[in-house]
Amino acid sequence: MWQELRSELHPRGLEIVTVALDTGGADAARPWIEAARPAHPSLIDRAHLLDELFGIVNVPSGIWIDEAGMIVRPPETAYPRRPSFLDSPVPTDASPIAQARAAEVRKLRIEPERYIAALCDWVARGAASRFALSDEAVLARSRPRPIGEATAAAHFALGQHLHLAGDGDGAVRHFRAAYRLHPDNWTYKRQAWSLLPAGQEPLDVYGGDWLTDVRKIGAERYYPALDLE
Repeated sequence: MWQELRSELHPRGLEIVTVALDTGGADAARPWIEAARPAHPSLIDRAHLLDELFGIVNVPSGIWIDEAGMIVRPPETAYPRRPSFLDSPVPTDASPIAQARAAEVRKLRIEPERYIAALCDWVARGAASRFALSDEAVLARSRPRPIGEATAAAHFALGQHLHLAGDGDGAVRHFRAAYRLHPDNWTYKRQAWSLLPAGQEPLDVYGGDWLTDVRKIGAERYYPALDLE
């Protein structure tokens, strides 16, 4: 989807850079990138530096950066078009869990039309676009990091280090702490879940999984409403 948008807007000055946040590195992310056959730069952030520096807590998130290297919109939910998973039929033989997950997915608040209209306006008008925020507005929208979230970030980094060092139990202890201290950070959760060995379920290890945690907060709150006014 991003490749299609890039083909349309690149001649007008927009470059898209996609970044995979995955401790598994190229082994985990390369097949997805190669399947998409992107013409735009496609990076792999094994250390999760992007979410650490910019405050990304869920995907997909978009950050707008102008020609001078200045952020004009901090991270926000970014879909280039309505994803097919919102409308795909659920197989009649799907498990009850799969059916329940599909039902929650259909409740997600996703606003690609508004987002892409704003993006196109910025591409066309640059700094004159009402969607290009001032430095003050960017700072006002940027998420602060209280001590609990900062501690969660440290635990998450330690969990990654221990996982890569082969200490799975130690990694789980620190991922569990990050999970507890920053429950709204879905990049932490998703990464911790994906690194579990086969046969271990996130609900058993961390006390939560995607379906359980989304039901807890309400699917309509999984992605915050876009603030484009």
